[in-house]
Amino acid sequence: MNDNLIRIGDLALDPMLLLLIVAGLSAILLLTLLMVVIVGVTRRGTEAAEKAAHASHLESELAELKGRLQTVAEISVSRQSELTRSINQRLDSVTHKLGQNLNESSRKTTESLSKLNERLAVIDTAQKNITELSSNVVGLQEILANKQQRGAFGQGRMEAIIEDSLPKAAYTFQATLSNNMRPDCLIHLPNAPDLVIDAKFPLEAFEALREARSEQAKKQTRTRVRQDVGTHITAIAERYLIAGETQDTALMFVPSEAIYADLHENFPAVLQQAARARVVIVSPNMLMLAVQTMQAIMKDVKMREQAGLIQKEVAYLMDDVHRLRERVLKLQQHFGQAGKDIDLVLTSSEKITSRGRRIETLDFDDETKAAPSRTRKKSGVAAKRNGNGKQPDLLAGEQG
Repeated sequence: MNDNLIRIGDLALDPMLLLLIVAGLSAILLLTLLMVVIVGVTRRGTEAAEKAAHASHLESELAELKGRLQTVAEISVSRQSELTRSINQRLDSVTHKLGQNLNESSRKTTESLSKLNERLAVIDTAQKNITELSSNVVGLQEILANKQQRGAFGQGRMEAIIEDSLPKAAYTFQATLSNNMRPDCLIHLPNAPDLVIDAKFPLEAFEALREARSEQAKKQTRTRVRQDVGTHITAIAERYLIAGETQDTALMFVPSEAIYADLHENFPAVLQQAARARVVIVSPNMLMLAVQTMQAIMKDVKMREQAGLIQKEVAYLMDDVHRLRERVLKLQQHFGQAGKDIDLVLTSSEKITSRGRRIETLDFDDETKAAPSRTRKKSGVAAKRNGNGKQPDLLAGEQG
């Protein structure tokens, strides 16, 4: 039996014992492999069950998402119909107002054309009057040939200028002075003596100067002009310049701009004599300017007298302006708020239209791929906050 022993160096092993040891080791190894296989199968079954549960959960979520998307689509369609109805109503209102404005413009245009026709008729009448006036020029020349009629013509021009520029209480025609002289016009200046205006300018010498042909005749008529005008200047100074009653300066009215220019150009000695006598020679334009100056003086004096009332009215006016400014600012705020509301409505309309287009084309791939993890995180957080594991309302972020 010792011969069957297996010797390894000094160690002697029994073959049967060695075989038993090997068989035991093989059994342990098989048992270990079997346990590993059993554990793997168990894990795979658990994973399959988890995947099945997850798939079922995903299917329920997809069903719920589909229902919410359908609800969103219905709400979008209803909102779009309401927006379309509102836009149609506003378009109808604008169309109505536009029609009214067009009718009003047509009416005003018709009235303007009728007024234009009336004015054209007036122009035709004025043209006829001008034709008649040109035919009456000869008669006017005959009137000016008579001395008395010529004086009346100068008086009429002077009175027309005065009446057109001054109030009736500011002047008097043919008034009698304290020396029984009657000037053609007295201008009543405020807080000052009256101003005398004389309209009896001697025109016979100028008419003779215009008709003179020879140099000798012209020289004689120039001398006559200087004598006649000088005599009239002296008469005005002696008759109408009364200390304390009238101004120390009087006006001598020349009814012709041409004669006035001729005096300034060819008779400087006459102008010097008038200046020394404190008589101012005026033409129709110069008299109009002087009268307007006196009118401004009268207005200034009247305004000074009414200064307190004017200041009170100005204070009322400033209050009205301030009140008007406040109301305009309020109106501006209303318009600004209305503009902002319209911008918000347009923004909401664009969002609704965009979402409706995406729902119509079922274009959700980009948005789903863009943030899948974010969706899961938000749903988990919402489930924790709600405490019941439900998903948050998908419309909560679309109310803006």
